[in-house]
Amino acid sequence: MAVPFLKEMRIGAYLFKQKLMGRKRYPLVLMLEPLFRCNLACFGCGKIDYPDAILNRRLSVEECLDAVDECGAPMVAIPGGEPLIHREIGEIVKGIVARKKFVSLCTNALLLEKKLHLFEPSPYLFFSVHLDGVKKHHDKSVCMEGGFEKAVAGIKAAKAKGFTVNVNCTVYDGHPAEDIAAFLDLCKELGVGVSISPGYAYERAPDQEHFLGRRKTKELFRDVFARGKGKGWKFIHSPLFLDFLAGNQTYHCTPWGMPTRNIFGWQKPCYLLGEGYVKTFKELMEKTDWDSYGTGRYEKCANCMAHCGYEPTAAEAVLRNPIRTLAVAMRGPRVEGAFAAEIPLDNQRPAQYVFSENVQQKVSEMRKSEAQEAAAKKASPSGAAAQPA
Repeated sequence: MAVPFLKEMRIGAYLFKQKLMGRKRYPLVLMLEPLFRCNLACFGCGKIDYPDAILNRRLSVEECLDAVDECGAPMVAIPGGEPLIHREIGEIVKGIVARKKFVSLCTNALLLEKKLHLFEPSPYLFFSVHLDGVKKHHDKSVCMEGGFEKAVAGIKAAKAKGFTVNVNCTVYDGHPAEDIAAFLDLCKELGVGVSISPGYAYERAPDQEHFLGRRKTKELFRDVFARGKGKGWKFIHSPLFLDFLAGNQTYHCTPWGMPTRNIFGWQKPCYLLGEGYVKTFKELMEKTDWDSYGTGRYEKCANCMAHCGYEPTAAEAVLRNPIRTLAVAMRGPRVEGAFAAEIPLDNQRPAQYVFSENVQQKVSEMRKSEAQEAAAKKASPSGAAAQPA
């Protein structure tokens, strides 16, 4: 595992503490989305399809740091949108690092070289560059010719300045195992760790034809891992999550393990599904019907094997099965034999398509709030209105 010792020890200690305190549900990584605006329009993305009234919104530095304190997770991932568009992203990261929380700043790297001066190398800061495979797959995924070269240039520039850099790769149907293996060879040459996960079929993603089902995911990753034997690829996942991708573990997801805070509030139930929002982290944890989500329970979750739901599950499994974890870490995921039992889908509830309704509600709330702020400003001492006696 390409996980720095400090990070590994801090997160391990955090997990043990939660267990000792008897907590059933607790966050592992805060997914902090300070904006949805992006400078790309990837075909598999369901995060940027909003009206301008929402795309122009930003979480303030104070709101971001309050979310970090409120959640209490030892690590903060900052996706988007494209976080480097945020004018105060340097201050946000600085504030999180000052709290000794690990920060994974996710970026497509188009602005990375230009923005590096906003940050300082730190054992708590990692750039996670979005790179969806070799050039032909990445450029197709991000709908931009030359995107691959720009991302690689950003990686090299950040490493040259002393920053730790990883890449995050989303795999879609049509990515052959040999191409993924070639990509992982390249990442080894670049000296970066890899976070890899099958894409999730966002209901608003422009292209719905290239998302992997669970069976295809397992077969593909077995093929990939078989090609990587002895190569020393550096994944930034727990061994048991990789074993899960290869179809050797039967896991339910842990959606509360990576809670999401964005401009709408705390998103229910997880980073991938936006089916309602609450104002506080406490409300999210206590008022979400967690048992109604997940593979086998909800149609939208049927094919999901994404890291944001299953990495926390694997982390729990590591604590319960240290010997199995060590065995998998030493030999790698099993790539032959029967798959682990699959979760039956017979009793899953049908999908509810509430995205548009939720967005419209939030737009209305924002406009009402803006109107109230404008009225209050007009009535302030600096305005024309007189003050009460």
